[in-house]
Amino acid sequence: MNIRIYNVRILTMEPGKDIFRGEVWVKGDTIGYVGPTVLHTSEKWDREIDGQGNLLMPGFKNAHTHSAMTFLRSHADDMKLDEWLNNRVFPAEAKLTGEDIYWLNKLAFMEYLTSGITAAFDMYINKAAGERAAVDTGFRMVLCESINDFGGTLEEAEADYKRYNKDPDRLVSYQLGFHAEYTTGKSMMEGLAALSGRYKIPVYVHCSETRKEVEGCRDRTGMSPVAYMESLGLFSHGGGLFHGVHMDEGDFDIVKEKGLYIVTNPASNLKLASGIAPVKRYLDMDIPVAIGTDGPASNNCLDMFREMFLVTGLQKVLCDDPEAVPALEVLKMAIVNGAHAMGLPECDSLAEGKKADMVLIDLQQPNMQPLQNIEKNLVYSGSKQNVKMTMVGGKVLYEDGAYYLDSSKEEIFARANESARRILG
Repeated sequence: MNIRIYNVRILTMEPGKDIFRGEVWVKGDTIGYVGPTVLHTSEKWDREIDGQGNLLMPGFKNAHTHSAMTFLRSHADDMKLDEWLNNRVFPAEAKLTGEDIYWLNKLAFMEYLTSGITAAFDMYINKAAGERAAVDTGFRMVLCESINDFGGTLEEAEADYKRYNKDPDRLVSYQLGFHAEYTTGKSMMEGLAALSGRYKIPVYVHCSETRKEVEGCRDRTGMSPVAYMESLGLFSHGGGLFHGVHMDEGDFDIVKEKGLYIVTNPASNLKLASGIAPVKRYLDMDIPVAIGTDGPASNNCLDMFREMFLVTGLQKVLCDDPEAVPALEVLKMAIVNGAHAMGLPECDSLAEGKKADMVLIDLQQPNMQPLQNIEKNLVYSGSKQNVKMTMVGGKVLYEDGAYYLDSSKEEIFARANESARRILG
């Protein structure tokens, strides 16, 4: 479809570009024009949307999540991470079918859309079911490999890399990764390093999330998880660490040298009492930081607005510095850095030739008034109530409380509840 969105304030997220009034043209799944209002044009539109002075901006990128874990929401709470994983999560996940994962993903996508999230970096089992849910729904997903000693093979990972990345214009793509050092043996990690080297691709992993994890790795190897994995050659072509909470002094230098992204997950880390990631130090070292919600079992809420506020608020307290991690930097993490960490540079801003993944923010709400600084309002007072419309790949999937998906919300809710009842009892 060709869509014109006019009478809007536009936040492109391009460096040095302020919010301005104008319009955006969408041609298929791509942005064809971003600029001042065009008074006369011969363009033909399938739809014209009057933005009524609201804010049009790029969608948020959820740079670490486990979408299909929606079935565990509010089931395994108030537990330590290792007990939570081993006693509640892993046994329940063993009962999941592909059909469960398909519908549970769709439930997560609905929540992402209401939060202005247009792409998710999803690390979970049964990628085929996740891919099918994303394609059917129209949601953009980057599948992150979750191989470990309990599931998956190097051959399957290589096949998935080739399969999901053969078409650059597809909604679904793939990045190499593995669950964690503590669930993955040395030989498999060496195999992943070799696979990364063969295709010159980055590697992503849960890392340094808890003190217990770090101490366990040091007991086994004499090194921190970051240093140990680096010694195996896993980061020779970049990648990223999900969490990065408990870091040794030398770990920061490794992350910087290898060009790794840090994906911070503040709500999940708080709920599991894992700690507070040293985000300000990463930024001070020019280490790029993105933001993820983590899964709906460890966070419960898939809300980028809450994550953004926690990122900045926690750093101000941690550093005893109200100037730490300002709002504009947090907004960059949630959009630009997230897109780059996920391998989606074509989704990092509103500009001609970029993908039409965007969000219309309702400024006519009390929490956005007065309009003294819209970017700061987004981070410090913004919420899901401000998301009027979410577009992915040029298609409006959510608008004014209504979903435009291939399945009704009633069917998605019913299927998700059915899976949860059967698996959890």
